[in-house]
Amino acid sequence: MLKTGVCSVTFRQESIATIINLAVQAELDGIEWAGDVHVPPGNPAQAAATAKKTEASGLEVSSYGSYYRTGAARHDYSFETILETALALNAPSIRVWAGEKESRHADASYRQRVADDAVRIASLAQEKGVEVHFEYHGGTLTDTRESARKLMEETSHPNLKLYWQPAVGQDLENRLADIKEIKPWLKHVHVFFWVVTERWPLLAGEKDWKHYLSLLSDTEEKRYFMLEFVQNDDKNQFLEDAEVLRTWLEEMKYHEL
Repeated sequence: MLKTGVCSVTFRQESIATIINLAVQAELDGIEWAGDVHVPPGNPAQAAATAKKTEASGLEVSSYGSYYRTGAARHDYSFETILETALALNAPSIRVWAGEKESRHADASYRQRVADDAVRIASLAQEKGVEVHFEYHGGTLTDTRESARKLMEETSHPNLKLYWQPAVGQDLENRLADIKEIKPWLKHVHVFFWVVTERWPLLAGEKDWKHYLSLLSDTEEKRYFMLEFVQNDDKNQFLEDAEVLRTWLEEMKYHEL
């Protein structure tokens, strides 16, 4: 089931009400609420109020975007606090990062620490019916397809999944290879189009994204495609990108019939 959404950090300076209104105007399905700005950990009352406002507007909470780093030496918030907040938010999943080192700088001992903590938090979340998803991100153990696959095999936990997003600086061929490699664990997708590190309108990336979607759309699970990194943080551009994304996903659904 293909769903559309937005990461609230896309408009981190905006209020919760403004982001909800934008998502409704854009005819999206849900919102990934960010734990570093809109729904901070440790405030379940605010999280519950955000969930209520989101759902009252006809939207779903797609996930809770925490910045918990598995295996880190210190954390701003315990995972238990993050989980409590996610439950109050009615979030079905929590996004985390796989450590705080690039995979090329991680020895076996470090990888084991990251994996052990990931298994611990995945088990805690599973008891509450919440999934844990690693972001596919530079500077962590999911910065390459090889390391991401290895981490998923090292953890081997049914409650751990992966996001995907286009890696900075890679060509189309390598990005498609990334998707194929991590596909057994793939859950949600962050959607944007960059040329190197410059943000462009999503439509400019149509050729690439049609290739990505050919591999990403064949799922019976709920898979959110969440907009992020809008050009110039412009709301009108966001609305245009949302329309483009909705059109692409509708086309993919049609082709599957």
